Amino acid sequence: MTLPRQRNMTEQAADAAIDTACRLLRLPTIRAEFPDIATAAAKDQMTYRGFLAELLMAECDDLARRRSERRIKAAGFPREKSLRSFDFDANPNIDPATIHTLASCEWIKKSQPLCLIGDSGTGKSHMLIALGTEAAMKGYRVRYTLATKLVNELVEAADEKQLNKTIARYGRVDLLCIDELGYMELDRHGAELLFQVLTEREEKNSVAIASNESFGKAHLFRRTRARRCRNITGSSCGSPGIRRRRCLG
Repeated sequence: MTLPRQRNMTEQAADAAIDTACRLLRLPTIRAEFPDIATAAAKDQMTYRGFLAELLMAECDDLARRRSERRIKAAGFPREKSLRSFDFDANPNIDPATIHTLASCEWIKKSQPLCLIGDSGTGKSHMLIALGTEAAMKGYRVRYTLATKLVNELVEAADEKQLNKTIARYGRVDLLCIDELGYMELDRHGAELLFQVLTEREEKNSVAIASNESFGKAHLFRRTRARRCRNITGSSCGSPGIRRRRCLG
């Protein structure tokens, strides 16, 4: 479709042409905000370049917001949680500075793992979802799952001879969030399948795990250690409620 071009259009004709062009070019934000931005530009006596910059930046900002929303939705979080809504006063063992450092997502950029360990009610799941959401907002591909749900999916995939495809799918995301690891004991087969996912991501992409205090004795690692020795250990971040640990060989 070619839009008719003419000089000295009336204001009404210009608005109609802008509306049509925005539809064709798929610029919904410019189409919606153009009247207000144009009015402000005239009032502030903006240059043409300044006015154009305002329009384009508004479109870019809204595009980034929509992409973030799609990544958050694709992550599969069970509910909305944010760092702003976390009650640090309820668990004084958690250092806000450490958490906000994690929110920078540098550890994801470096493909490092994260373990959130503590008793029930210490805010592990909230923090896992909140940090995953921060990662999605910063452009990372994130996937959230319960440990038992992931194992069940892997078992079904193995039965249907789709295991490699399923493991590869979980291996492609930048951050895999596994919640409630260690809460339920896994059988040998399920533990080994889950370990395959962790091995696939090792030193390639980040894994964030939330578990209770018995994580160090988790059935997963007790049963698979004979196959490949990978113990979850390391230094604490100074918080017995939620700790960051690295996987060391």
